[in-house]
This record gives sequence, structure tokens and C-alpha cells, in this order.
Amino acid sequence: MLVNEFLKEHRKVQEQEATIVQLKKDIEATATCQQKQIDVLTAGLQNVSDQLGLSRPVPQAVVRNP
Repeated sequence: MLVNEFLKEHRKVQEQEATIVQLKKDIEATATCQQKQIDVLTAGLQNVSDQLGLSRPVPQAVVRNP
């Protein structure tokens, strides 16, 4: 009877370990996907920033004579 209980608990532990491994893989895949999205958004933001920089007039210094 004690052996049966041990075997049941051992199976539970093995299932939990398999679940943990799968969850770690899922988290890694999600993080990779999110990093790709961040990179795309960053590139788009840089593109917009560059375009805005080109369309702004160049600031000019004002010289005042006293």
C-alpha cells in the first residue's frame, strides 16, 4: 500500500516536471515573439522620428545688436 502511494506521488511529480518544462518553452516563445514586435515597433518609431526631423526647419540663431 505504501509503495502504491509512493508511485502515485512519483507520477504526479513527473507530470508536474513535464508541465514546468512546457511552460518554460511557452514563456521563451512568447518572449521571443514580443521581442520581435518590439524591434519592429522601434524601427517604425525611428522611421517616423527621422521623417519628422527632416521636415522641421533648422533652428537659426538670432543675433541682436545692443
